[in-house]
Amino acid sequence: MLGAAAAWLTLDAVSVAANRIVPGTPHSALDVMNGWPALLLAVPMLAVAFLAWRPHDKGLRLSLAAVVALLTLLPLWLSAATSVLVTSDMPQARVAIGASLWLLLFLLLLALIELRTRLGLSRATAWLLLIPVVAGWWVALSLWLEPLALLREYQARSDQFIGALGTHLMLVGAAVAASLILAVLLVLAMRRHAGVRRVGFGVLNFLQTIPSLALFGLLLAPLAWLGARFDWLASIGVGGIGWAPAFLALLGYSLLPMVRNIHVALEEVDPAVIESAHGMGMSRRQVFLQVRLPLALPVVLEGLRITTVQAIGLTAVAALIGAGGLGTFIFQGLGQAAMDMVLLGALPIIALALLADALFGSLSECLRPGGAA
Repeated sequence: MLGAAAAWLTLDAVSVAANRIVPGTPHSALDVMNGWPALLLAVPMLAVAFLAWRPHDKGLRLSLAAVVALLTLLPLWLSAATSVLVTSDMPQARVAIGASLWLLLFLLLLALIELRTRLGLSRATAWLLLIPVVAGWWVALSLWLEPLALLREYQARSDQFIGALGTHLMLVGAAVAASLILAVLLVLAMRRHAGVRRVGFGVLNFLQTIPSLALFGLLLAPLAWLGARFDWLASIGVGGIGWAPAFLALLGYSLLPMVRNIHVALEEVDPAVIESAHGMGMSRRQVFLQVRLPLALPVVLEGLRITTVQAIGLTAVAALIGAGGLGTFIFQGLGQAAMDMVLLGALPIIALALLADALFGSLSECLRPGGAA
């Protein structure tokens, strides 16, 4: 946290531009309101750093409270800075978040995760701790941060954003669901035939080594040919660009982690448990459905977690071949040198990945022996 305090007091916290075209004027946290609010916010950071020297349970809990308080107070400081730096004669002014604020948010969230782990808090408790943080940002964005550049970018493209978010989620959901079904079928075949296992893992490993853009490019020509040759395929959107190559590429990348985790999960079930089930008179089908599968489910969910998080990130690249999604804003922003538009696409992707990771991680923990406790 000493680094966080140093970054907060030395780097630029915000920049203010008269409009979207002109470059912004950077301001450090000490430049705003004579610097005293920035110094007050630095006190909890120094306190957390001091408590970290000799960590104990009470100190860790105080540190956690300080980190949550800082995350909640930051939008209030940003709102106050906006009211000071943006005057009434600047109707098109845009306030962009600077390096120190982004770095501070990143370090505080890392500290929150570390403290949650050290204190042994459940994932549910960690999410409850984020309620005041989310509420603080929500209130600030709704009432006081209208000039925020990121918010202005969203307001100018709100309909497009909702459509891109829906497209992103549909691509991810379709690819993950299809990979789960195919992975289950493939693993069942692998368990019966060793040759299928060798060939299957060889092909999937090969697909995983192909860069995403290269795989998208390899799919363009055959899918364009199929769309031109078969009218019914063209009628559902199969072509060289669009959802079809994106879906197939995501499916190819999703299969390896899904197949590997399902295969390992089923194979690593204790043989003594399987033998006991057979001794109780269970049929092979009953053993699989009532013993092997329930015991393997936590590891299967870990594979689903990895696959979903990976697909959420890879779907951004699909915007380059006309598939849409949140990656559209990233590449448009890069083309226009508009970093706030890039963030409009990147931040929701990060949020979706974190939500998916937390959801499947929590389910996996609950299904493990003793996890519910």
